Amino acid sequence: MDSVAQFVRQAYVSLETYRKNGVAVATPVWFAESEPGVFYAYSEAAAGKVKRIRNNPDVRIAPCTMRGRVTGEWVAARARIVEGAESIARAHQLLRRKYALKRLFDLFRGFSDKPRAVIEIRVARP
Repeated sequence: MDSVAQFVRQAYVSLETYRKNGVAVATPVWFAESEPGVFYAYSEAAAGKVKRIRNNPDVRIAPCTMRGRVTGEWVAARARIVEGAESIARAHQLLRRKYALKRLFDLFRGFSDKPRAVIEIRVARP
């Protein structure tokens, strides 16, 4: 199976990031695909996964359940925190299109002062 095809019609991806000591931390996240092998997710800017990505952009992803049980194969990828208003807006647009609940969360986000970060994940091609 194509490593990217396994993510089609999946609701969650397990995003595995690495602490400075090399210990892996997997977190289930919503994601949207912008093109084959390029995914976007979002998080609070102060979240551990965002800090770990800033320190080490090498990650792994796999399809998973809402609770994080992996249902597919792990795939090596590189992640980065997206900069620029236009790119961030495009990522949120893709996520809102895929997840109706994201639209509701965005409405209530106006009551929160916690900054958000958009994460771009690019699957490593062999």
